Amino acid sequence: MRHDGSGGSPTAVSDDDPAMTDADRRAVAAAVGTSHTAFLGPGPTPDGGWPVRFFTAATELSGCGHGTVAAQAVRLTRTALGELNDRQRTGGRTFDTFAIRRPTGIEVWFDQGLVALRHPAPDERAAIVAALGLTADDPHPTDEPRIAAPGAPRMLVPVHDRAALLRVRPHLNRLKAACRRYGLLGCFVYVPPVGDRPGAARMFAPAIGVDEDVANANSTGGLAAHLLDTTGAQMVAIEVEQGDALGRPASVLASARRGPAGITTRVGGLAVIRDRHRGDN
Repeated sequence: MRHDGSGGSPTAVSDDDPAMTDADRRAVAAAVGTSHTAFLGPGPTPDGGWPVRFFTAATELSGCGHGTVAAQAVRLTRTALGELNDRQRTGGRTFDTFAIRRPTGIEVWFDQGLVALRHPAPDERAAIVAALGLTADDPHPTDEPRIAAPGAPRMLVPVHDRAALLRVRPHLNRLKAACRRYGLLGCFVYVPPVGDRPGAARMFAPAIGVDEDVANANSTGGLAAHLLDTTGAQMVAIEVEQGDALGRPASVLASARRGPAGITTRVGGLAVIRDRHRGDN
């Protein structure tokens, strides 16, 4: 959500029930009207991470950025602490998280780990761009599409300006088929940040049952890694505004650094708990 506490991506957060099947978990998002649900397992695991699983109505995800923000915000509200340094176990990976109470909500940061980058093959790029329905004037004049994998790969597609971003009307069935053909989670269409002005983005992921995501934190981290790689800098910090096309304005923060093993990223956002009894965010 934005810094004033408005907008954002509603995410259901629930304690996991071992008696539930994965079909039951997929049904929760549809039942409560959110795109994603985070299930908090009992913990910690032997490596110190608290297990969290993420589901859409269609599938289980190996990771979810805004879901992690929601899950850790709920974890903090269940304590009397002002801040919580924690570890989360999701998708076979354990990573550090940090949550702190702010006047307008709970700010959460998490280590995204290594982000792999590659250039899309010509047919892969052509299929995704065609499915997005971009016109000849829409592509960015200097930036190029890239595949970023902070876990699951997704295509980052830059466009010329915010007007072009708002005009995007993807052919969802074609985009779903193309993403499944090339093993992509979805497509993150963006306008790069310039100077002190935040970037802007929209995330389309019909292949996992989310036609358009309000905010996608993992893709924002992937974008930070891409910008670091293309600029040659040692560190990049960005803010990307999302959700405007859906009337749910949100801002996601991300930073990327170079290290011995490659580019690592850190992602953050603000969450507000709407119904503490049910644990929904």
